[in-house]
Amino acid sequence: MYEINETHDPNLKSWVESANDPNTDFPIQNLPFCVFAPLNERIRAGVAIGDFIADFEWLTEEVLEGSAVPYFEFNRGERFDLSNFRIERLMALRYELHKIFREDADLTVKELASHGMWKRDEIAFTSPYFIHDYTDFYCSIYHATNVGSMFRPDNPLMPNYKYVPIGYHGRASSIVVSGTDIKRPHGQNRSDQDAPPVFIPAKNLDYEMELGFFVGKGNEMGEPINIADAEKHIFGVCLVNDWSARDIQAWEYQPLGPFLAKNFATTISPYVVTMEALAPFRTPAFEREEGDPQPLDYLNDAANQKYGGLDINLEVYIQTEKMRNENIEPHLLSRSNTKDLYWNIGQMLTHHASNGCNLQTGDLIASGTVSGKEKDERGCLLELTWRGTEPLELPNGEQRRFLEDGDEVIMKGFCEREGFRRIGLGECRGRILPA
Repeated sequence: MYEINETHDPNLKSWVESANDPNTDFPIQNLPFCVFAPLNERIRAGVAIGDFIADFEWLTEEVLEGSAVPYFEFNRGERFDLSNFRIERLMALRYELHKIFREDADLTVKELASHGMWKRDEIAFTSPYFIHDYTDFYCSIYHATNVGSMFRPDNPLMPNYKYVPIGYHGRASSIVVSGTDIKRPHGQNRSDQDAPPVFIPAKNLDYEMELGFFVGKGNEMGEPINIADAEKHIFGVCLVNDWSARDIQAWEYQPLGPFLAKNFATTISPYVVTMEALAPFRTPAFEREEGDPQPLDYLNDAANQKYGGLDINLEVYIQTEKMRNENIEPHLLSRSNTKDLYWNIGQMLTHHASNGCNLQTGDLIASGTVSGKEKDERGCLLELTWRGTEPLELPNGEQRRFLEDGDEVIMKGFCEREGFRRIGLGECRGRILPA
């Protein structure tokens, strides 16, 4: 696990003034990575600081010339090239960037770095990686119990849940970055059990509030990853909205699970927040109830049990088309926290590779819907409206059972702890277009 060091000092300030705003997601203590393109220009890699994105190509060629990280290369004009990913290299790079943006940085460094800075409203984001594979887990016991209760009230939680992290392989080609519009999918619907299925636009469209993480270093096929080494393979985390067509899902999911109800779109936030930046916000692994089985040996490690959890606050907002037209601010639907994940990210990665599956640089792994115990902590509309039977009342009098055309879902994530600077994961947003 990562240690708290001088880069986490809450008193440090940056010469980028907007990074000193106590409400910013991106103070100097964060420095998440991203990939972007200014208007009519090519794609390049960068780092977020305050209201700006700093161009890595400019920094590596000018500011970092001769520094301790000349070997940390980037794929010019494409995405991050982390084919030689090592945690030590990532930490060295973050430390060098930290020195560049400190308030007391050398005047020449400040001047050189400032030439490679872009305002966030001047650029468009794209995915930080060419994502080869995408796996979605089902790691919130509260979400699993709620959903199970709707369909199996007498036996909501399957008997394997407390032993094995449940997941499925998603579709990497339909992963899009925050701000991309989502077209309502068509699919087979059999809501009328007395009639054959019909092929129509999805009626019960939903979101899922999830935490995602990127694989930085893969493993050879046939070689599992030890739980003690799991986080050495993780580049960083992001927000994930796994859009779901519940009516399509209800008809198709047996016996093999999610397919067309899920693979039409998945939205990710554009920033990759490193595990080192999250060091002050580590928590113990989920505290299991008395009588629950402990993780099997390959998922059980003293350090993971003590620090394997993450204290990340997650929020979901909705803004309908009518709300936008009436200048009504997005409405908060729920708040949850990744502390409530029954299986943590180290366990997810370890389990994924435990059979010898070869993870690759750029793979995206997501947690599944993050829900808490309380009703206002439920991470999707399926839970919040209890399968549509308890519609939500919005501030302007509208109701929602599921998403309607024109609705925009905005997800946010941030960490707060006394004695440390607040850091954020940015936003993950998408608007529903008609089929």
